[in-house]
Amino acid sequence: MSALLKPYRIGNLEIRNRFMRSATTSAHSDNRGIVRPEIIKLYENLARGGIGLIVKGHLYVTEKGKAHQGMAGISSDHHIPKLRELTDAVHRHGGVIVAQINHGGYQASAGERAGPSDYQDNGWKARAMDSSEIRATIEAFGSAARRAVDAGFDSVQIHAAHGYLVSQFLSKHANLRTDEWGGSLKNRTRFLEEVYDEIRGRLGSDYPIMMKINCDDFSPDGFTVDEAAEVSHAMAVRGIDLIEVSGGGMGRKEELRIRAKHSDPALFEPNFAGHCERIRASTRPTPLALVNGFRTLTAMQAIIDRGIADLISLSRPFIREPKLVKSLQEGQVAATCTRCDICRAPEFFGKVMLRCHLE
Repeated sequence: MSALLKPYRIGNLEIRNRFMRSATTSAHSDNRGIVRPEIIKLYENLARGGIGLIVKGHLYVTEKGKAHQGMAGISSDHHIPKLRELTDAVHRHGGVIVAQINHGGYQASAGERAGPSDYQDNGWKARAMDSSEIRATIEAFGSAARRAVDAGFDSVQIHAAHGYLVSQFLSKHANLRTDEWGGSLKNRTRFLEEVYDEIRGRLGSDYPIMMKINCDDFSPDGFTVDEAAEVSHAMAVRGIDLIEVSGGGMGRKEELRIRAKHSDPALFEPNFAGHCERIRASTRPTPLALVNGFRTLTAMQAIIDRGIADLISLSRPFIREPKLVKSLQEGQVAATCTRCDICRAPEFFGKVMLRCHLE
């Protein structure tokens, strides 16, 4: 049997195979951030499909940190009952599920945009958080993690990628502070480290904590792969249980994505394999997951066999095929998703429940 289909341990958590459903928002929660029945059904179907590790689409840790309409919340106890229904549905089918906790920062849609610095882009402006707001937000991440436990999640994932608040603090493009929260990479990493410490202090040493991080912001002056490797090493030493490698932050340029590719043709399919290999060298033996670009079983197996990552993380393929893992077990050799991105098109995204529109 392929290692892809064998059980794998992350700390004290055992998952049934090495496939991971990367956090994907449905943008379909109600205006209070409470998940609707259709969302619960989506996660139940993913669990039925045999995925080893499922990450719930991002959950806002404060009302002011809500990134978009339809985003689900974990900022208040009133979010817990429906999230508990969701985790119960996953567990009934043998699944393991993680709460991805997040704050939009500059990308927040509720109230005033705020982040590490004064910032503006495409006609909107954001202001710098003061020290008391930073401390309160760190505590909010801890409170959200505690609610995740109460809601039955098996782990939490700190969202430190994709240009949201934690990613903004890491980026020298987005973070122009000159105090203890900015300047050097050590200072820019402080927010992530203190979020992790706050969560670890609340949940204890046995509860797995994960993070998702950019391998590269793909901006001319942002977070680089060398910085990602250094930060990931620091977090591995600190005790993080799994690092998911992704990419794309504030100031991103699409043409710069090519620099994350691997030079070996056998490893070229996943878009961030080259950068992931660089991060792996600084984090071993902490488990890594790699996301973005996977389509064929051959490429997935090559990443595992070469030790570049331990888990294969997928998003769009599971939107089209929730039962993809079982299909691969039965002999299918590739995902059928064509990455047409109609599922994310403005006429559908957030207006109807997340699904493949080519069915």
